[in-house]
This record gives sequence, structure tokens and C-alpha cells, in this order.
Amino acid sequence: MTSLPPLHTLDAHRFEIPTILKKLALASRNLAELKGVAVTIPNQGILINTLSLQEAKDSSAIENIVTSHDKLYQEGAPHQADPAAREVLRYRQSLRAGFERVRSTGLLTLNTVLDIQAEIETNRAGLRKLPGTVLKDGAGRTIYEPPQDAREVERLMGELERFWHGQPPFDADPLIRMALIHHQFESIHPFYDGNGRTGRIVNVLYLVKEGLLDIPVLYLSRHILRTKADYYRLLQEVRARDAWEDWVLYMLTAVEQTAAETIGTLQAIKRLLLKTKQHIRARHKFYSQDLINNLFSHPYTKIEFIQRDLGVSRLTATKYLDALVTDGTLRKRKIGRSNYYINQPLFDILSGAEHDAPSV
Repeated sequence: MTSLPPLHTLDAHRFEIPTILKKLALASRNLAELKGVAVTIPNQGILINTLSLQEAKDSSAIENIVTSHDKLYQEGAPHQADPAAREVLRYRQSLRAGFERVRSTGLLTLNTVLDIQAEIETNRAGLRKLPGTVLKDGAGRTIYEPPQDAREVERLMGELERFWHGQPPFDADPLIRMALIHHQFESIHPFYDGNGRTGRIVNVLYLVKEGLLDIPVLYLSRHILRTKADYYRLLQEVRARDAWEDWVLYMLTAVEQTAAETIGTLQAIKRLLLKTKQHIRARHKFYSQDLINNLFSHPYTKIEFIQRDLGVSRLTATKYLDALVTDGTLRKRKIGRSNYYINQPLFDILSGAEHDAPSV
């Protein structure tokens, strides 16, 4: 079995090389800008609700759990969705619950990680008690075997939790520490299932814990999905030849690029938010901030959502939505027995098709 020495035994100075320091500066700058832009969105819940669904979709796709944006936005709750969409919606639920815990306590604990994994997998199996899955190459040769003994898994996770709490201190930037933590978590493979998805949630919660983000809006899964072969290759290169520097560079690049893309997404949402506010306020007496919050928290909204969020009758909610369809703000679509009112420009921004979005 490959040994997994504690992370604090690594020499932190090995990461003080020009390529890493340059990439760290770029990643840190983009992350700081992202944090600042997120604050300018009036209702932070809009971002948590919509962007976390993008992360849930992409993180699940890495594990070959694939569904569409349409499916996700049509479903109101996990128990109503098809199997793939149900798993994605549970991921979003676990991410949000983990964030609320970290925000309220200022801590990221092993118990929180256990709860995240339990929510994703809908069971309380906890840390793995049986041998983990052995990683093999194309020829069937074993190239990595995670810790097999339950006591070893528990010991390693305890060490990892102490590391992310800075015990003992490790003199490296939090973004470098995040990269190290993610690798160690994936190598321990502490759960029977859901390791990858749980580990990717830990990434963003660690950045919130460290104060680099106020809300969880940096989601690395899209970058990992695009570079999946490199992701798994570099994970293994650390185990095979101690190539930590290459791994850290990969993760810093993921932060740099993902933060820049998310800044663009947030700015597009902010522009659309203002445009939609002005449009509805100029044409309809029923304009309210609660209405705007609903239309931007639910790209596919429903009569029931308007009833709930605005405290109006079904008849009134229907009149509001149909008026917004008539003036071109929303698009009405019947799917099965339900009528959905789609904020098409927002949907296009979130699904990466902003250039196709019609003007409001």
C-alpha cells in the first residue's frame, strides 16, 4: 500500500519557485476580484442558488452523473427529479448546508464533511470500514491502492482535519494548502462513495473558512471536467513521483481561470438584473424586489413559487407571470402538467450561452 505521510511534513519552501509564485499571484488577484464583484450583487442568495447548481451539475458530471440544465431547472425538489437530476440537486443541497455551517461557526470540521457526504449519498455509512477501490491502469496493473484499514483511514482523516485547521502551522498560502488538502483527501478516499464530489465541496468551503470568499461562488468543477485527463494524471503523478509542484500549478490554474470566468458570469447577471428591474418597473405596477429575487433565483419559475415568495393568490401570481410573458420578459413553456416561466437571458448566462440571449 502507498504510504500517505502527513501534509505538514512536506517542505513548504518547495512551492516558492517562480512558476508557482507567478501563478499564485494571478489566482489570488482573480479570486479577490471575484469576492469583490459578488458583494455588488444585491441579493447574495441569487448567486448561492443559481451558481451552486452549476457546480453541482459539473461536479456530478466528473463522476459520469449527467443531466441537463433544463432538467435541473424544471425540478423543484430532489424527490421529484429523475435519478441523475436528483443526485445533482442533493449535491447543491449538501453544498449549501455545508456553507451555512461554516459561515455560522467559522470552522470546517470533519463532522461537517461527514454530513456533506451523507447528504450526497443519502446514507450515514461514515468513514470507510472496508478496503477501498484499487486504481488500475489500462493493462489491469495496480497503480494506486488507498488505505485499506479502517483505523488508518480514521487516523489519516484526523491528521487532515488538523492540517486544515493549521495544526501544526504550515507556512504556505491558503490556495496552496487547498491544493494539498484536496489531493490528500482524494488519496485517502475516506468514503465508500461520493469522495470526489465531497472533496470538491471541501475546496470551496475551505476558501470560505480562510476568508478568501464570503459566499461559495468559486466552483472548480467546470475546469476539472474540461481537463479531466490531466486532473487524474496529476493526482497519480504525486503518488508515483512526488510531483507536488505540478499538481499545485494545476490547481492554481483552475482557481485563476474559474475565478475569471465567474467574474464574467456575475457581471452579466448584474447587468441583466438592472435591465430587468428597469423594464418591469417602467411597465408594471406589481414590480417588487421580491419578484426580481424570484425571477433570478429560479430561471424556471412557477406560479407556486410566485405565490410563496410574494404572498399572493394563485390568480394574482398567474396574472403577474402572464403579463411578463406578454411583454417579453419571460417565456412560457408547458412541460408535462406544469407551466414554467423561463428567464431565458438568465438561463443562457448560466448555461454558458449568453451570446444567444435575447434582449429584455
